[in-house]
Amino acid sequence: MTQTFVRLPFLMSLLIAGNLLAEDMSAVEILIMADSVANAPQDQYMESTMVLIDKDGDEKERKMVMHQKGADMRLVRFLSPADQKGISFLSLPDDVMYLYLPAFRKIRMIASHVKNQNFAGTDFSYDDMSSFKFAEEYDPVLTEPSNEHYQLELTPKASVDKDYSKLIMTITKDSYVSIRVEYYDKGGNLWKVMTKDEISRIGGYWVAKVMQMQDLKKNHSTKMIINEIEYDMGQSDDIYTKRNLKRTR
Repeated sequence: MTQTFVRLPFLMSLLIAGNLLAEDMSAVEILIMADSVANAPQDQYMESTMVLIDKDGDEKERKMVMHQKGADMRLVRFLSPADQKGISFLSLPDDVMYLYLPAFRKIRMIASHVKNQNFAGTDFSYDDMSSFKFAEEYDPVLTEPSNEHYQLELTPKASVDKDYSKLIMTITKDSYVSIRVEYYDKGGNLWKVMTKDEISRIGGYWVAKVMQMQDLKKNHSTKMIINEIEYDMGQSDDIYTKRNLKRTR
């Protein structure tokens, strides 16, 4: 059963209490808020349709499920079509990632030097799929705020290895949901654009029912449409294990 209890970090509590005015927030505080909203549930289970769209507009559809616990553990598994069924990805704390390919019946660890490669033919890299903790990996600067949105320019921290030279993130002021992220390559060219649409509150949490990643260099995009979502089920850590990667669902 979906619960409606929302865990709020100290910063969010201050904002709601009126002790911290939105216009007085720093870029770092805004980014922390956005991360907090994205990772607010204790855990979540999601069933989605993933649509891959090529340069000619032809579409390939996949069904997938995702489990997430906190901000550090995530498991993604394809259910269909047959040639993709069972492909699973596991993200754990400290940037540890595993991939299971049923055709080879083998689990392999994703090395740090390949985490920026695309996941299973989608436009999301392994790094993109792992988690949303931008404040830990990027230094933000507030650029062009409007009445409805914040705009942040994010550059990777010196200790973080990214294929992106910078990100431009647009965050709503009313919900602190990041609705658009532009990804720039090492040469400063716009490479990918992620957008989120159909944003609403479900079970007390903000969620975007549609998310799309577009690769401008390949003229290819991947859309994820949420069909079902549940929160705060008290998930076991056993879900987030290498052994569980081999399950079919």
